[in-house]
Order: sequence, then C-alpha cells, then structure tokens
Amino acid sequence: MKKIILSILIFWLCILTIPAAAAAAEDDGCTIIAVGKKASADGSVILSHTDGGPNSRVYIVPAARHKAGEAAPVYWGIVDLGRPLRDDGEVLGTIPQVSETYAYIHSAYSHINEYQLAIAESTNSQRQELVSSRETGKQIMTVEQAQVFALQRCKKASAAVQLIGTLMETYGFLPSSGDGGEDLVVGDPDEAWVMEIFGVGPGWTRESGKPGAIWAAQRIGDDQALMIPNWSIIKEIDPEDKDNFMVSANYLQEAVDRGWYKPASGKPFIWQETYAPLPVEFATSRFWLFYTTFMPHLAGWPDRKLDKNPYETINPYYQCVEPLSLYPFSAAPEKKISVHDVIAFQRSVFAGTIYDFTAQPQWLVSDGKGGFKVSPLATPFPMSDLRALLKLSYRRMVARHRGHYGMVCQLRGWLPAAIGGLYWVYQDNPYISPYVPIYAGCSDTGPSYQTYDPEKYSDASARWTIDFVDNLCNLRFQDAIKEVLAWRQPFEDKIFADQEKVEKEALRLYAVNPKKAKAYLTAYCRQLMEKVPPLYIEIRNRLITAFTNNRE
Repeated sequence: MKKIILSILIFWLCILTIPAAAAAAEDDGCTIIAVGKKASADGSVILSHTDGGPNSRVYIVPAARHKAGEAAPVYWGIVDLGRPLRDDGEVLGTIPQVSETYAYIHSAYSHINEYQLAIAESTNSQRQELVSSRETGKQIMTVEQAQVFALQRCKKASAAVQLIGTLMETYGFLPSSGDGGEDLVVGDPDEAWVMEIFGVGPGWTRESGKPGAIWAAQRIGDDQALMIPNWSIIKEIDPEDKDNFMVSANYLQEAVDRGWYKPASGKPFIWQETYAPLPVEFATSRFWLFYTTFMPHLAGWPDRKLDKNPYETINPYYQCVEPLSLYPFSAAPEKKISVHDVIAFQRSVFAGTIYDFTAQPQWLVSDGKGGFKVSPLATPFPMSDLRALLKLSYRRMVARHRGHYGMVCQLRGWLPAAIGGLYWVYQDNPYISPYVPIYAGCSDTGPSYQTYDPEKYSDASARWTIDFVDNLCNLRFQDAIKEVLAWRQPFEDKIFADQEKVEKEALRLYAVNPKKAKAYLTAYCRQLMEKVPPLYIEIRNRLITAFTNNRE
C-alpha cells in the first residue's frame, strides 16, 4: 500500500511540473545506422538515415559532361519545399565544375549514386561558440550541397570524405538545419567512414586563409556497427593512422586556441567531449536502444525496460543518467545485422521501455472490472496539443510522425553497381509507410514519389496518402494500426520475396546489354512506387469506415 501511495504522489508531482511545451527543441533530428560488410547478414555495407528534410521528393539527376571552365552553383535551400521539382533554391556562389558528373538520386539529403557511393546524414549538436549563419559569416557550403558534389564526383568513400572536407575548409561550413554541426556516414561496397563537421564560429571569410570548418573522420571496422543520434561519436583520434583517420588541418589547434584543450595537462584529446556540448536524453536514449538491441552483453547498460509500474515512465528518480563515454564509437553486433533489422530499428517507438509514449499513466482507463487498461486512443505519435492536454512527458522516438522521408542503402560489391546499389525508401512515417526499392541503375522514379506540396493535399502524392493514413490512425491507434499492418506488410513482404527473382533477371539482361537491365529495373521500381497511393487510399477508406464517429 505504501508503494502504491508513493507512486501516486510521484505521478501527480511529475504531472504538475511537466512544462506544457515539453522539449520542443528535441522534436527534430535524424538517426543513422551503419553496418560494416562483415557485420551484415549478407556481406553488404549498410547505411541508413531517418527523418530527412522537408523536401521528400525523390528523383534521378542523370550523369553529365561539362565544358572546361564551367562553374558549378552552390545552392541554399536544397532541403526545403515551395519550389518546382528541380529548383534547388538560391545560388550563394560557385565552385569549379568537373568534366564529368555521375548520376545520383536527389532528395533533401541526397544519398546514393550510380557507383554505389552512399551518404547518410544526421545533424549533431555543437558548442555555441562554433555556430555561424549567413548573417555572421561568409560560409556557403551546406552539408546537403557537399553531399551532392561528392555523389556527382566520387566513386569511393575515402575520396568523398576528402572532397567534402576540402569543400568545407575552402568555402566554409554553413549550417542549414538549425545551428547544429553535421555527422555523415560515407560508404561504398568495401568500407564506410564517419565524418563529423563543426563550424568555426562567426566572422569567417575565405580571405582569412583559415579553414572554414573543423572536421574529423574515422573508418568503421568491417566487423562493426554503430548508430548516430544527432550527436558526435568520434572520441580519440590518431592522425598518423591514415588507414583509419582523416582530419582537417585545424582539428586540434582550434580547441587549443579556444582554451578547450591544454596539451600540457597530459590528458588525451577527446574529440567528442571537446566540440560537442553536454549530452541530452533525446540522444542517449537512442544510443541505449541501439546497443541494448544489437550488443546487449557488451556493457552493463542501464535498465530501462518497463516493468509493471506505469509510473516509471514519468518518475525522474527512476531514470539513470549515464556518462556518454559508456557508448563506444562502434562495436561488433552479437548477431549479424540485416536490412530487415535496420528497418525494424527505424520503426522503433521504444515499446516496452520507460520511453514508451503509450505506457504513460495518462492513457489508463477503467476496464469495467475494478482495474485499469490502456485506452485504445493511446498512440506513440501524439501531436503537441495532445501532449500538452494530457501532460505527456516528451520522448523522441526513432520513428517520427513528421519524419519527412528516410532510407536504407544496401551496397553490394559482388554485383554490378547498377544492381548492387539498392536504396530502400519510405515516405512520411516509417512506422506507417512501406519501404520501396530504387536501384542505383534506375533512370527515373515513380511520379508519386516526385510529388508533394505541403499546402495542398493530393491523391497523386505517395507522401500525402501515407500521411493521411498516419493521421487517421490517431482516431483509435491501438486498433487502427492493426488494419494498416494487415495491408502494408503483405505489400512490403512481397517486394523482399521477389528481390532474388528480380535481380536474377536483371543480371541476365545486364550480361546481354546493361542498358536493358537498367530499363528493366527502372520499370520495376516505378510500378512499385505507383502502387503505393492506391494502397493507402484503400487503407484510408477502411479506417474512415471503421472508426467514424457515427458509430458512437
């Protein structure tokens, strides 16, 4: 009885002290997962990215040849909407053009090119002193523009890291997602690198001759996997180890000059601790989820499993505050990781943990038998107004109701690049959306994945039809999600079941004529994309029928 009374008191204390606009700043952010070729189930290098920018439209930019002396524009606004499909925004400057650029798949953060070079992105948190903007400096190179240049000009991951680093140093890193720095994972079928980029603060000009960014990169071991939750993960750096590290010229000196590191102290220089601020829970919760999922016995992880007491979800005295050093740069998974495993993680809503939105006690209702049950309205994706009304403690899920779009890149060196590079894409919310494939050799995408106007609903837009279903689920989430999965999962499962057959036919055609194989894959992927809007319109209609308020 004492425990019950104590729990009730803690519950009401927490309810009364939770701010109405809980953790609004934590409502954004991307998650990266990267898997080395010896850590993956099929021998591929796997990179993934959730919650990309608003411009979720996906299309192919073809390879091109350019004349000597041409200049390549540097754009501001690639991630944004409100413009025609191939309009990348305002031109801030130019860089020298190259004679040949490669085909790549373009989106807010472009991810893969025709040679199986892939890039995943996650904005990180940097010290306030390193923040700059268009108003406070002459930097012009956003990370999304640097990704485009790398995909257009590089075939290998190490070359792409060097190019991005040079672009950032020469033209200055310009944040475009809030005031954060950037984490990238750059991979090809043989290897992958983590690259972290920070600013140099206000007042930088190219004429100063100083680097316009601070950056470091570390190679991921072939038998390793890692996750990046909007936070720096690189720790100690050995710049003499050229096989595993790359750094900017100022990677250490900036910290010395600013008084953040004193070589005379004898302490090691820890990149993560020096350039990133103190960690926050929206990042450490995802660190915890990744390592307890794939490396559960690596360390003594905090216990965040939800037991029988629902008040654990809001009791701040129950929750550990672990040091960031507990989480490694990377580790070997205890079981090899598949594309399906990565997709499952991208769909995580922290079910069964203290971060589970649906387990918060505000959702408890009478079961009619003298006890309590979880309301059928309980949703892992409550909008801000509902969170304020119910005083729900904010939790940053991996899956997001406002996720824009995301992907899993599968890079397979034993296949021709046109077939081996596979870009699995979802729209809106990965928990609701299917993943559809786009091969690196595709010359076009489905029109429904090129169409999205946030100011005007359209049945012709895959993202809008998925978003409509996502919103309808909150009418009665616990029941509605069962209907969604009953239709989505067979569609997605068939795509994976057909993959071997499709690729076998593509290989047969490739041996005869590579162009025929690319045309076959393009037609196959386009028809899958165009099945998505009708599928989600059908789901929408079923949800409206099942959960209309006329039944109340």
